[in-house]
Amino acid sequence: MVIDHICFAVKDLTEGIHYWTSIFGYRQMTNLIENSRQQVIVVFLKKDNSLTIKLIQPTGQNSSLQKFIEQGGGFHHICFKCDDMTQKIDELKQKGVRLLVPPQPGEAFENHDIAFFWGKNKMNFELIDTDIKAQLI
Repeated sequence: MVIDHICFAVKDLTEGIHYWTSIFGYRQMTNLIENSRQQVIVVFLKKDNSLTIKLIQPTGQNSSLQKFIEQGGGFHHICFKCDDMTQKIDELKQKGVRLLVPPQPGEAFENHDIAFFWGKNKMNFELIDTDIKAQLI
């Protein structure tokens, strides 16, 4: 597995994009993408020779993420890319990592499957098996 991106939860994507572009020199890589299953709006940011950043803003239905945002938001998860999601999920479960959200299509990845896990030290992480980011600009 390799790190694909790190994700931060923000109250407002426009403000979040402005912050990351003006403070850290990132630029917007995708259009805003609504992920109806995860109940978030997503945008990816990029910078040469750096990790991809994903910002998420909850939609009205995502109460747990909304509570997180009300407490200040911030770092939400790290995403790892693997070659074979089914195999990697089995391996992680055998190692005692808890599967939170089984594989399901992720609109931000042109409906390639995504899955979420809860690891040691309160580590929330996502697993993908694609390089695709939907709606590049």
